[in-house]
Amino acid sequence: MGRSRRTIPEELLLLALDPTTGTTAQPQSLDLGLAGAQLVELALAGRIAPDGDRIAVVMARPTGDPTLDSALELLRRRGSPVRAVHWIGGPRLGLRQTYLTHLERCGMVHAVAGQMCGVLPTTRYQATETAISREIRARLDNAIRTGVPPDPRTAALAALAHAVGLGKHLYPGNEGRSSRSRLRDLIRHDPMGGLVAHAVMDVQNGAAAQPRRAQAAGPGAVRQTAARATEPAGVPVQSRHGHGSMARVGAR
Repeated sequence: MGRSRRTIPEELLLLALDPTTGTTAQPQSLDLGLAGAQLVELALAGRIAPDGDRIAVVMARPTGDPTLDSALELLRRRGSPVRAVHWIGGPRLGLRQTYLTHLERCGMVHAVAGQMCGVLPTTRYQATETAISREIRARLDNAIRTGVPPDPRTAALAALAHAVGLGKHLYPGNEGRSSRSRLRDLIRHDPMGGLVAHAVMDVQNGAAAQPRRAQAAGPGAVRQTAARATEPAGVPVQSRHGHGSMARVGAR
């Protein structure tokens, strides 16, 4: 797999970077989204495939991307298909920083050192290749505004952007409400992206361990669990069309 094409984790991170402040939107859920984006990228590369709600390795040959290949090797070592929610909810220490460092090395962002409260050292990252960020955003805007089914990469990126709660970052305010709704709807255009995006939301909502409990409680509980899993964590029921809050903190 050549490195001329940006990967979905890289594009998701560039979408999350605020061009003015250098902070990343939704940093905690973004970490889950990056893990999920790796799965989508590996699926597009023909290395893994969905098996129900699980992920199975179908080709163990490396892609040439060290970060993706590390994830592929961990999946291979499992020996059997793993539930997407368990994989995404597992420890991913340093994954966001790994991608930020890679983007800095590629010249797409640059690090800005600073201090929090005048004491604690911080690092923020600002995009240097703004044309690339604009192109990524334009693909999402086009899919949202034209209604034309997007290509699988854009559909998966949109699904993950919704899953991690980037809707209010990308399309803020009341004027962005319809765009946030359409962003959510793009989740249906890519099966793998949809599977992973729902798994990201399940982890945020604490639903990774719920199927067994829901089955024991009966069909009503299953329906309620499924309904809750369609919303990113932190979005109240009355705010399903994008009125949830957005938190912004530094990349570190």
